[in-house]
Order: sequence, then structure tokens, then C-alpha cells
Amino acid sequence: MSEEFQEPGEGNSPAAWTAVIIMLVAFAIGTVAFFFDLPVIVWASAGLLVVGLIAGLVLSRLGYGVYGPKYASKDD
Repeated sequence: MSEEFQEPGEGNSPAAWTAVIIMLVAFAIGTVAFFFDLPVIVWASAGLLVVGLIAGLVLSRLGYGVYGPKYASKDD
């Protein structure tokens, strides 16, 4: 049992934070637009939600994810 178990991380990286912030803003805009019955803005916020997902994936591929070379963990 002396094997070292490496935690997968909690997604605390620039890529994850960027994706989550974009998606939270999109969700908030979509909620308000749905309340005021503005379907165009609701669909635009759904598109922004997808943009947030893509931004997180792209940043992760560029090295800003948990195991990327450009990410510096604050736990060390």
C-alpha cells in the first residue's frame, strides 16, 4: 500500500474557472430572459453556454488544465 495515489484534482485551473464563469453568466442571462419572455436572448444564452464549454476545452488543450504545463498548482 505504499503506492502513491494521485488525486485527479478538483478542476481548480484557469481552464475550468474560465469555462464555469462563462457558463454561469450564460445561465443567469438565460434565466432572466426566460422570465421576461425573450426567446431570442434565451437561445443566445444557450449558445454562450456552448461557447463556455468550448473555451474550457480549448484552454485545457493549450495547457491551462489541471495537468497542463502552463498550470502552476498552489498546493505544492
